[in-house]
Amino acid sequence: MCSLLARIAMACWRPVGRYACMSKDDSVNNDDDSSLGDSLLWSKDLEKHSYGEFSFAVVQANEIIEDHSQVETGRDATFVGVYDGHGGPDASRFICEHLFENLMKLSRERGTISEEILRSAFSATEDGFLTLVRRTCGIKPLIAAIGSCCLVGVIWRRTLYVANLGDSRAVIGCLGRSNEIVAEQLTKDHNACLEEVRQELKSLHPDDSRIVVMKHGAWRIKGIIQVSRSIGDAYLKRPEFSLDPSFPRFHLPDPIRRPVLTSDPSMYSRVLQANDKFLIFASDGLWEHMTNQEAVEIVYNYPRTGIAKRLAKTALKEAAGKGEMIYDELKKIDKGSRRAFHDDITVIVIFIDHELLSENISVPEVSIRGFIDTVGASKFNILHGI
Repeated sequence: MCSLLARIAMACWRPVGRYACMSKDDSVNNDDDSSLGDSLLWSKDLEKHSYGEFSFAVVQANEIIEDHSQVETGRDATFVGVYDGHGGPDASRFICEHLFENLMKLSRERGTISEEILRSAFSATEDGFLTLVRRTCGIKPLIAAIGSCCLVGVIWRRTLYVANLGDSRAVIGCLGRSNEIVAEQLTKDHNACLEEVRQELKSLHPDDSRIVVMKHGAWRIKGIIQVSRSIGDAYLKRPEFSLDPSFPRFHLPDPIRRPVLTSDPSMYSRVLQANDKFLIFASDGLWEHMTNQEAVEIVYNYPRTGIAKRLAKTALKEAAGKGEMIYDELKKIDKGSRRAFHDDITVIVIFIDHELLSENISVPEVSIRGFIDTVGASKFNILHGI
C-alpha cells in the first residue's frame, strides 16, 4: 500500500485539453467529511450533449484498469460506450479505439443508424480484435484469454439504440403516473448466474454436460467464465486459440466443438418519450452494490452536477461496509489491493431534455475517454448530412 504522501501525489494529475474540465475526486459536491479525495476516482461532473447534459465517473480497483469507456457528442447524435474488460485491458482498450469508428464508417456508407448497423459495428470490432489475437498470440499467448463486455448506446433523431454483450447494464429513469421515478432495465445480463442464461447455454450445447459448472461459488461457463457474450475470449470461440496446460486457469481439457461464447449483442431501441428523463450506463461494478431502482432514485433526487460520482461513491460506501470499514478507510487502499473490495466501476448518466430534441442545438463535437484523461474532437461530424 502507498503511504499517505504517495496517495496525495497520485491525486496530482496532468492538465487536459481545451474541450472539458475533468478531475480526480476532490470531495466537492459530496456527502463526505474527509478533505482528502479518492485518488482512484476520476470524474467529469457535467457537460453538454445534443439532447441535454451528462455526468461521467470511473473508479479503478485493479492494478491496471480494465474498464474503458467513452462519450462522443455530436451536433445530431450522442454515443456512449462502457467496456468492462477481463483477463487484462487489451480487449476493452481495443473496443474503445475501434467500435465507434466502425459505427461511423458503416453509418456513413449506408446513410443511417440502425440496429443492424450497430450489430455490424460489433461484428467488425470482434473480427478486428481476433485478427490482433492471431497476429500476436505467438509472443503473447494469454491475449487469447482476454475479453470484454461491451455496452453501447446511441441517441439519434429522437431514437435510442442500445447494444449489449455481457453484464454491464443500461437503465432508464421514467416518470410514472404518480410522478414517481421508475427504473426500467433496457439490457439483458448475459451472466451464467441467471437460470435463463444457463438454460440457453444448455440448449445450445446439449452434448456438453459441463457447459456450465458451479465453481468458486458461482456458475461458470466451462468452469471458467461467468459472462456468456463478449468481444474477445478467443480461446472459447475458436479451437485455433486453445491454450495449453501451461496456463491451467484457461486450459480446456477437450477442444471446443463450437464457440461457447458469442459476440452477437442483444439489441434494444425505442423512440424517446416525454416521461423518459435520463439513462444510466454502468459496468457491473456499480450494479453489484445497488439495484436499478436505488440508482434512478439517487439520480432523480440529487443535483445533476457530479451525479455519476455520487453513484460511484454510493457503491464504494456499500463496498466498504461489506468489508467492515468506512469509505475513508477504503480510500487509503491502493489499486490492486482495492480489487478485494470492489471491481473497476464505470458510470455514465445521460440526461434527456426533451425541449432540445426538436431544436438544432450547437454543442462541441467532443470525444471523452474515461479515467485516462483523454479529451479531443469527435468524428461525429461525418454524420452531417445523413
